[in-house]
Amino acid sequence: MLSAWLLPEHIADVLPAQARHLEALRRRLIDRAGGYGFELVVPPLLEHLDSLLSGTGRELDLRTFKLVDQLSGRTLGLRADTTPQAARIDAHLLNRDGVTRLCYCGPVLHARATNVAASREPLQFGAEIFGHAGLEADLEAAELALDCLQAASVQPLVIDLADARVLRGVLAGVVLDAAGLQNLAQALAQKDTAALQDLARDLGEETRQALQALTRLYGGREVLAAAAGELPRRPLVRQALEQLGWLAAHLERSFPHLRVGFDLGDMGGYGYYSGMRFAIYGAATDALVRGGRYDEVGAVFGRNRPAVGFSLDLKALAEVAPAPSAAAAIRAPWSEEPALRAVVRRLRETGETVLVVLPGDEPETQVFQCDRELVQVDGRWVLQARDAAPEARATPAAIPTP
Repeated sequence: MLSAWLLPEHIADVLPAQARHLEALRRRLIDRAGGYGFELVVPPLLEHLDSLLSGTGRELDLRTFKLVDQLSGRTLGLRADTTPQAARIDAHLLNRDGVTRLCYCGPVLHARATNVAASREPLQFGAEIFGHAGLEADLEAAELALDCLQAASVQPLVIDLADARVLRGVLAGVVLDAAGLQNLAQALAQKDTAALQDLARDLGEETRQALQALTRLYGGREVLAAAAGELPRRPLVRQALEQLGWLAAHLERSFPHLRVGFDLGDMGGYGYYSGMRFAIYGAATDALVRGGRYDEVGAVFGRNRPAVGFSLDLKALAEVAPAPSAAAAIRAPWSEEPALRAVVRRLRETGETVLVVLPGDEPETQVFQCDRELVQVDGRWVLQARDAAPEARATPAAIPTP
């Protein structure tokens, strides 16, 4: 029999020090998005399954927990991604004519972990721009994503740029069923040249050569020049390459220490993205942020608006972002004395953390650092530094008055 305290695989409690770190990051990122004009929304964790998995959301089917609603008998899902919900809010609840910027931060649940070390309950932060099809919105989404990582003090940063239109341009005029297209995209993403050769054997010499070239087209800015020479000279390919160059130039000017790379064969999420896509890395090998343009995300809700955005897992970000130092706090003895209790209330009202030592207890905490204490001097309660030199302790600090 399993112990009652054991949690399911890839599910974990968030303990005080980590929770404080996550909350500090959450506030920082929401504030940074607010500085760009993004409005915070809080979609429900639970929705009708057909809403969560409609349109491009069907790729999430295997990662979505499903259950039956006892009230309606309909199948419900626990969200595995918040982007479809943001699209629903934009399409049906806000229904604005112009640009809408939305951000969110909340848990998502995955029926399957994305890798052996991943949580099945990520804390997803994301931002979406609806209603603008231009490169300017693409640039704003990428800049906000980079700003969020800088706000979390994550350095150095590398951004990899790609574009789903490159493969669409290469395959222009080629007839493929959905499964064949998905297999091609997967082979490209894994740079599996043998599988790619087998899948493309009936697609024509120019297409086969272009697909093989995509597996080699990754690196720095030289990749764009190489792609212009090796890929078919088709309008969609040329447009994608030119726009990737434009985005890279602007990002390099805005973030001088950013390393910009390209991976034109990275077709992960090919069925979801409609244009530019990006991944941002820190020192680790896994991407901290993924995003791009997905103009079809709102089609199922009856309002097919242009859309671009990104998301990240706050828990993964917290593992690489510097943790905050212990919060300053004031130590106070427990007492029924009205004067002491009034002082404690006044200090808390001004935003101070006052840790009252309960009778018989000696608090142990990694979250708070009691650098001051309340002591009684000449019948008055005063603040005094702890673990300081005698002359420093002899000079009490003023306590706010009501």
